Amino acid sequence: MEYIKTSCKIDPDTETHREITTAELGSIGYESFTETDDLLEAYIVSADFSLEALQNLFHEEFHPFKVAFSSEIIADQNWNEVWEKNYFQPLLIADRCLIRAPFHSIYPASEYEIVIEPGMAFGTGNHETTTLMVTEILNQHLTGKIVLDMGCGTGILGILASLRGAQTITAIDIDNWAFKSTIENAGFNKISNIEILQGGVEVIPDQKFDFIYANIQRNILLNDLPFYAKALKKGGELIMSGFYFKDLASIKEGAAKSGLEFLRFSENETWVSVVFTLI
Repeated sequence: MEYIKTSCKIDPDTETHREITTAELGSIGYESFTETDDLLEAYIVSADFSLEALQNLFHEEFHPFKVAFSSEIIADQNWNEVWEKNYFQPLLIADRCLIRAPFHSIYPASEYEIVIEPGMAFGTGNHETTTLMVTEILNQHLTGKIVLDMGCGTGILGILASLRGAQTITAIDIDNWAFKSTIENAGFNKISNIEILQGGVEVIPDQKFDFIYANIQRNILLNDLPFYAKALKKGGELIMSGFYFKDLASIKEGAAKSGLEFLRFSENETWVSVVFTLI
């Protein structure tokens, strides 16, 4: 299948502006993204590409920051081979959890193995926040526990919770691609105790969870903290990542307002995971 790659130069280039741009591009059909130090690169099937839609999206009169873009045709190729060679290598976290793609043939033995189909260029789990979240999950006592995975993406965290003995997992993501990807990846890993829902906090089931995972960007976490607290059992744990160390103070403040008590945080590069409990 032939794709178009659109390279976006964002000014000012901030994490929030990249996240906004990613969401906006997704709304007009872009299905996968990669990042460099200078650019956000987005991919769309050639048949779905519209220059007019792209120009309207980034029209200076309506857009809060500047986005300069250029597009080029990417010839049809074996995307699995491209990913295996250039982007997605088997990832071993804490010497215990291996994340790999179905096309990987050489990888180390591990206690837990998760097979993830990354699609064309998205959702491999090779991010510092995934490492932080997975490390926390590896240290939890999950046998018989009820787990909620918010912003589940490719389903990595919920799948690991199941492998570690969780009784049931509810995985939620607002993005249709993530919803379908989690279904697919649960199948790859023969996980049958995970319920996958599409939506935001409004679709959280009316029940209490022992553990809630949320690896989402800062502003969404701050907005959704009261909903997480409402869904958490007394003494349960909320584990969050997707933000920088400089944001930790505001995250802790928001959690305290929702009745959550800070337990600990971990840092990887400048990214942070944090654990709260319901008091």
